[in-house]
Amino acid sequence: MDLADPNPGTGSLPPVARLDSSAVEVDLSGLWSFRWHATVAEAPDDLPAASTKTWGQLPVPSSWVMPSHDAIFPGAHGSPAYTNVQYPFPIDPPYPPDDNPVGDYARTFELAESPERAELRFDGIEGAATVWLNGQRLGTTRGSRLPTTFEVTDAVRAGTNDLVVRVAQFSAASYLEDQDEWWLPGIVREVTLRIRPIGGVDDVFARTGYRSADGVGTLRVEALVHGGGAASVSLPELGITGVLDEDLVIPGVEPWSAEHPRLYDLVVATSSETVSLRIGFRSVSIDDGVLRVNGVPIMVRGVNRHEHHPDLGRTVPRELLEAELHLMKQHNINAIRTSHYPPHPDLLEATDRLGFYVIDECDIETHGFGMVEWRRNPSDEPLWLEAYLDRAARMVERDKNHPSIIIWSLGNEAGTGSNLAAMAQWIRGRDNSRPIHYEGDYDCEYVDLWSRMYASHAEVAAIGTRSEPPLADTALDAHRRAMPFMLCEYAHAMGTGPGGLTEYQDLFEAHDRLAGGFIWEWLEHGIRRADGSMAYGGDFGEVVHDGNFVIDGLVSADREPRPQLTDLKAVFAPVLIRVADDLTTVSVTSRYDFIDTSHLALEWVVASAAGVEASGVLAAQPVAARAVSVIELPEQCVTAASQPGRVVTVSARYRADSPWAPADHEVAWGQHSTVTDAPRGRVHSAPLDIGPVRLDPATGSLAAIGSVDIQNFRLELWRAPTDNDRGVAWTEDTLPAVAARWERLGLHRLVSRLVSIDRQDSSTTVTTRVGGAGRDELVELTCVWTARADETQLDVHVEPLGGPAEWARVGISFSLPGQCAEANWFGLGPGPAYPDTGEGARLGWHSGTVSELTVPNVRPQESGSRAGLRQLVLSGGAHGVEFSGAGFAATVRPWSTETLAAATHLEQLVSDGRTHVVLDFAQHGVGTAACGPGVLPAYRLVSGSHRASVTIAAVN
Repeated sequence: MDLADPNPGTGSLPPVARLDSSAVEVDLSGLWSFRWHATVAEAPDDLPAASTKTWGQLPVPSSWVMPSHDAIFPGAHGSPAYTNVQYPFPIDPPYPPDDNPVGDYARTFELAESPERAELRFDGIEGAATVWLNGQRLGTTRGSRLPTTFEVTDAVRAGTNDLVVRVAQFSAASYLEDQDEWWLPGIVREVTLRIRPIGGVDDVFARTGYRSADGVGTLRVEALVHGGGAASVSLPELGITGVLDEDLVIPGVEPWSAEHPRLYDLVVATSSETVSLRIGFRSVSIDDGVLRVNGVPIMVRGVNRHEHHPDLGRTVPRELLEAELHLMKQHNINAIRTSHYPPHPDLLEATDRLGFYVIDECDIETHGFGMVEWRRNPSDEPLWLEAYLDRAARMVERDKNHPSIIIWSLGNEAGTGSNLAAMAQWIRGRDNSRPIHYEGDYDCEYVDLWSRMYASHAEVAAIGTRSEPPLADTALDAHRRAMPFMLCEYAHAMGTGPGGLTEYQDLFEAHDRLAGGFIWEWLEHGIRRADGSMAYGGDFGEVVHDGNFVIDGLVSADREPRPQLTDLKAVFAPVLIRVADDLTTVSVTSRYDFIDTSHLALEWVVASAAGVEASGVLAAQPVAARAVSVIELPEQCVTAASQPGRVVTVSARYRADSPWAPADHEVAWGQHSTVTDAPRGRVHSAPLDIGPVRLDPATGSLAAIGSVDIQNFRLELWRAPTDNDRGVAWTEDTLPAVAARWERLGLHRLVSRLVSIDRQDSSTTVTTRVGGAGRDELVELTCVWTARADETQLDVHVEPLGGPAEWARVGISFSLPGQCAEANWFGLGPGPAYPDTGEGARLGWHSGTVSELTVPNVRPQESGSRAGLRQLVLSGGAHGVEFSGAGFAATVRPWSTETLAAATHLEQLVSDGRTHVVLDFAQHGVGTAACGPGVLPAYRLVSGSHRASVTIAAVN
């Protein structure tokens, strides 16, 4: 195999659509014989006749480097490697490195008779493959996430057939596949033998449309029939019959949209074969700078989705794929960008059926050339033109019949150049029914909509009003200014965060030009090691890697939701619910683009500390798409909600089961509260120094609350840095990351000095000075402890004595003995919230164990803050402690902040036998600086005078 050839693979058939056929197909997935070689040079030249008796076994499809294969494959089989931008080999196109692992695959299969026609289809081989069948060399493959089909009529035979595949991990094609993910070679999608009938239907292109003006569907079916014969066309449900290449106008059809994914079965038949496909009548257009489906402006509430499995690598089983999509629908996600390659075809069948808008993205990324100023970038080198066009054709031809695909994307982060422009031209010539996307075309010369990554809120606001800075070329500027705008990536969901989701969505809703965007990204790419822990870049000994940047998702690698997914659900809610301040009405604003709210019931609940006080269902007419309705709350609700200490919640829930969620699934909610002062727990009186509080007379530090020992009471201005704290914000790229600025100030190594202890009759004032070791930016902390019956009020005053600085938080931290059995609180919950996150947290009475209050991030970091607290009770054994106030935050963990910051993997966090608490009166937001803008100004914590109060009690 010539691994330095930049051209497409050899010997394959022209690409066609994937169709459901009456013809026989033989699935060749399963355990294959497998052997591994460290380099191409070490691979013996014995194929295809090699004996496989000494080979091991490996499941197909899967990636051969995965640790999960250790149990069934003896010996070395390589290891995963993660890079984001940089290539793991020198940039010397088109040559791959000598350090190039090879995997040899083999299997046999039986056929009862020799078929008249046969094809062998590989849905995806990551790497560069050469294929033999019964000793005959069929050809080669390039394009890791694209199908390749070989004609095998002359090679296949009745009886036993021997199939052999050699895959090299790297080739010239690897320069086009520098996506932000693990390098995971292997046969990663299914292998199928297709028995093809004489006169069969080899390809179908169902060109559909919808005319919103008169509610008519349009259909033209083009097909490739073997031998050039005729074929019939029918839509049985509509009683429509026709022939190929006929323009049909069909009145009364229901249009397809992500909100109402109406599909019809199209049948194309010849005398020897019947194929069927599910089609949707829909149109995609750009009018007046607005992206429209069926003539209606749409709002994309999307995510970027890679294909990843922690045990199988690039292979995602069908049942898990379905579960992913159900989880997305449950969290109000309506769109997917297939970052950064065409997905498994099962995904598109499901997005058609369940209802998602899809950007189908070509398998092209040359991001690493950006590190050498795009010199010799394949996107602008004629040598690579055929490879670019080949990848475009294989994507479009396979996926052209899917109504969920509303946009074709040329690829991702591949610079600019003539080859991308040629792709766009070819796609328009083949399918002009969908606009073309490519984020890297900043001047929008060959795309149909303007796309950006991680633009700041200010930039998005300017674009929404068409007041963005002009391009130098006035014609191009006018061309781009007339386009819709989309954030193909934003709100980098890495670790704790992202912040600013609500502010982005508010901008999208405010300006028709803004079509919405896609969160980066759906799931983390952790790889499970033998001990069950999750690995990231560098954990497999890679010399070149990008660390935990691959751990950035709304769900874990096992598809467990992270807290930010709950926030996103609230931000993406298709209806907005607002309870009036006077508690007499509720307004319901529909953000659906097509359907009304007849599928939703509006339920109200009034709760107090004692539980549910009253509940019911609102009698309301459905709200039309993009309309607002004001509904009176019933007298029972108004009466109950008006009492002190009540929270009223109005929820929109499914009336009936849906394909992705059961009846009663909550879509959106709104709240109002009459809680002013948090109810107290039972107090335990004791003759302590200041109410239930005892101070250390030598240091003035808190020593005990009732019988509960307190240790390490101190001012806290630092937090264990989040991934976003460690990132250099695109909006502050002249400054170090905020975590580095905190470290420079020594916030992680604060040292205190007692200034004075002033004892009065009912209070004691303790003043200390605190600063980072080796720094002179001091802070004065004044704690006034006042006895009030069976509780103690703590008034805290923090005053900086130096120049302006930035802090991570303003709070007090301490630890309690043993592990608290439970935390109970009134405030936001049940999940965490920070100043610029927590949209999914609601006001109420919540409880949880300490382990439930922590977030199991693969790379440990600050997380788990519960905010908006009026009351917090921590209990363990017979005694506990209670804190109450006018709105504070609390983090409760079984390890210290220092331990959390020092850990690089989750399994390093082991309880030290105490419960560590931080009570926060102010916090810095989290932003999205791991990739994108920093914290919005409103959520930044600049040093200054801070005052807060909290009441402390001991409880039984």
